[in-house]
Amino acid sequence: MTTSSFPTAVLFDLDGTLLDSAPDFIATANRMREARGMPALPLEQLRPVVSKGSRAMLAVAFPQMAESERHALVPEFLEVYEALICQYGRLFDGIETMLERLEQAGTTWGIVTNKPEYLARLILPQLGWEQRCAVLIGGDTLAERKPHPLPLEVAAQRIKVACGACVYVGDDERDIVAARAAGMPSVAALWGYRLDGDDPLAWQADHLCELPQQLWQAAAWPAAKRASA
Repeated sequence: MTTSSFPTAVLFDLDGTLLDSAPDFIATANRMREARGMPALPLEQLRPVVSKGSRAMLAVAFPQMAESERHALVPEFLEVYEALICQYGRLFDGIETMLERLEQAGTTWGIVTNKPEYLARLILPQLGWEQRCAVLIGGDTLAERKPHPLPLEVAAQRIKVACGACVYVGDDERDIVAARAAGMPSVAALWGYRLDGDDPLAWQADHLCELPQQLWQAAAWPAAKRASA
């Protein structure tokens, strides 16, 4: 179901939805591999798992290691990534125009990501979003993270909008699961990162969107309530 007006509020996942951060992450993984005398990986080898988090990326970068060994590398991975953040990553084509159209329509928007909050906050000034992004919830902000609905529920509370009046946009199944559990209409961002076996149709999002440009028009958004919390 679509609506003829933009939603009251939109919450976004970050990596794979707003930001093509895969180039930053492959640079991170390859710096770590280089330090261990290993050859560089191609971007496309890491790209599908970016939305799965640091452990999934380390599994691709160091498949020969035991899981416990890779787990011990997470702090190093985050430290190297912090030094490289936004050096190579870019917004997906069409995202900036989409945000501008939401703002012109009076829509409040924010970010709910499983990335650690301190890293997500480093990205905002590099994109000029400090004043534009109304709320930011990271994966370590609360006691729960996606696919639990709590981060979406708290984000809606902080911007004083009912969950049913928000739309959540994400590129991973856990994004859609979290939105459904929060009673929030959802959009599956098909331009993001997915494994070959992922089936976005099975996620049961309210809307599947191939490109950010499709969301430039109000009619492309799933219907949401127009009530404040």
